[in-house]
Amino acid sequence: MIGHAVLAAGLAVSPIAVSRPEISVMTWNVCAGTNSACSLYRATAPELARAIGAQAGRGTDVLFLQEFCTGADAALEGWLERGTGRDWTVRSWGLTYRDGRPHSCHPDLLGRPRGTQSITVAAAGPATFEVHPMAYPPWSVRRAAVCAELPGKRVRACTSHLSVGLPYDDRQPGAPYRSKQVRRLFALTKPGYTHVFGGDLNLRPGARALAPVYGRFQECDPRRRPTMRAKKLDYLFTGRVLSCRLDARTRVSDHQPLHMRAAL
Repeated sequence: MIGHAVLAAGLAVSPIAVSRPEISVMTWNVCAGTNSACSLYRATAPELARAIGAQAGRGTDVLFLQEFCTGADAALEGWLERGTGRDWTVRSWGLTYRDGRPHSCHPDLLGRPRGTQSITVAAAGPATFEVHPMAYPPWSVRRAAVCAELPGKRVRACTSHLSVGLPYDDRQPGAPYRSKQVRRLFALTKPGYTHVFGGDLNLRPGARALAPVYGRFQECDPRRRPTMRAKKLDYLFTGRVLSCRLDARTRVSDHQPLHMRAAL
């Protein structure tokens, strides 16, 4: 009888730890393609992959990248697999002009081509990918959202790089193209799935186009810290945010990476 009491007491004070289902996501405009003011401009594919892998670390499950270069897809996939010990898939959608010309990344420092400036998703584990075209200013580059679906986690993660919004891009007050792009991006939902949306939205937090989004999802950083010099342009949204981290020390891009842990 005493033995049973001791055993019961032992069980009472030693609860079994239950891990909380979650997913870790990072978004980063790496500024690698055409901006000569950024350190990754003309970086080789291994250099670009190494810089992104160092920011992602071992625990990230999904990466959203903007101003990446399609020629570095394989290098990034290999770097992530070696660095994390997990299988990864990298999918990029290269920006093109209305006439079909690619919005090419400038060659690397050795003069080798690096492909097309892209919107990219990288996902750990089994995943399927989709590209969803968006409205775009016909005098600028085409825009699209890229989504990864992770059936094992029942997660749908979608990113984009929205139009710039400068006079040469929108040409109208109220940023009409970005408003249409926001509606398109955040309509890419699927019943029964946890949704993660983000990327370089080229919008300030108080923009009218984002008001409906804040009504439906939690934003990673309620402090709304700047992600690109003095401006907040980069976002992660989901149903329930567990934690958020902005790496303000990063200097290889003109944007800082934003990291989020989200509940499933």
